[in-house]
Amino acid sequence: MVMDMLPAIRVDGDEVVRITEPVIREERYLIYLNDQLLAEQIASPDQREELGAGFVICEGLAEHVEGVSVDRNEIWVEAESRLGIEREFRSGGGCGIRGVPKPVHSSLCISPEQVRRITREIESETWKKTGGVHCSVLFSDEGLVVKSCDIGRHNTVDKVVGHAELQGIDRGNCFIGCTGRQPAGMVAKSANAGIPIIVSRAASTSAGILTADQTGITLICFSRQNRFTIYTNPQRIEGIVRAVREPREDEKL
Repeated sequence: MVMDMLPAIRVDGDEVVRITEPVIREERYLIYLNDQLLAEQIASPDQREELGAGFVICEGLAEHVEGVSVDRNEIWVEAESRLGIEREFRSGGGCGIRGVPKPVHSSLCISPEQVRRITREIESETWKKTGGVHCSVLFSDEGLVVKSCDIGRHNTVDKVVGHAELQGIDRGNCFIGCTGRQPAGMVAKSANAGIPIIVSRAASTSAGILTADQTGITLICFSRQNRFTIYTNPQRIEGIVRAVREPREDEKL
């Protein structure tokens, strides 16, 4: 994570002090697929190859990439496009979804302890220092695969997916943890990447939950050390289906 140390003035009650603060750096990148412009992304200036590869996969344009190169602020991706043609995206953190992504087929199951472990991992030291980034982590049964922090929550997913792609890691045997909200577009990114389980510290939306249900993803939100909420496909979390009970009257909304 690239940060700059910049001067500022901190006001704390009656105390006013000159300080130097760590501030996350942002850059503008142009992403190309097969020599055609796809997107203008604002992102943190690291893991650029991963950003390009993951963006193409997570936006549903290709299942795999054949190569990525970076020339200053241009990211060039080569891949066999799913759509046959490439289209230009609006600048920013993604374009929503074009229909429902293909269902995710995976036999992966994880334990509640693994949910708690990924929750601990997405507590980012960078976020604590700057308050200005999102983080995503990708886990397999063997443990942490990769961690990414960025100014955009969409970018963090692209980067961890891109890392898995470039390293030849089977994404169907991985689960992802995120600090950011999970609306439909974010859930669709994981679906397009073939990731079966999402764990987020934040909330989802009704459209995000519907997308997870339609694509067979297990969506977990509000994840903390001792509690989390499973919205869809709870059978992927060991022991949950057997243990669940109906709410008492005083627990109902």
